[in-house]
Amino acid sequence: MAGPTSRAGVVTTRDAILRATLKVVGEQGVGGLTNRRIVAAAGVSLGTLTYHFPSQTELLREAMLLFAEEETAKLAGIVEAYREQGLSLEQAATVVEHVIKQLPFGTDELAPHELYLQAARDPGLHEASAKCFAAYDELAITILTALGLPDPERVAGPVVALIAGLQLRRLATGTDVPAAEPLMMLLHGARG
Repeated sequence: MAGPTSRAGVVTTRDAILRATLKVVGEQGVGGLTNRRIVAAAGVSLGTLTYHFPSQTELLREAMLLFAEEETAKLAGIVEAYREQGLSLEQAATVVEHVIKQLPFGTDELAPHELYLQAARDPGLHEASAKCFAAYDELAITILTALGLPDPERVAGPVVALIAGLQLRRLATGTDVPAAEPLMMLLHGARG
């Protein structure tokens, strides 16, 4: 009995550290990420942090993957909620705009952008960053296929880039930005 309980404790501790890392990165940026801030936010000891994550690159990589996994699962849930409605491209673009507007203007939204910028500086994060964008691309392919868009694999990357750029602009300006119109322009252009 003790084995599974301690294993669950390890997973919970590791998860707490990763969530604390995302919180600190969102609040302070990667440059403000210190072991002291992480352990304070996670409620663990310094030894526990370094036991689970011997390097900052490994810690950032795992935090990035956790965020992407949870974000794509959340977005996939939204997709499933609308899948059976047979939305048109225009309706789907409006749903995307609505989802973006519902995102908070907070540190949770800043953390992934900070991590992606850090990946540009740290080659050790390239693989994790690529996995994150591959998950977003796969979700976009699923949506574009359901919408009947021809060659969804070709269009998925630009759609993901547009949405990420719009989210970044929204966070940087503190104001909502229209998403439906630029998304429709891209999708209509892809249709030819």
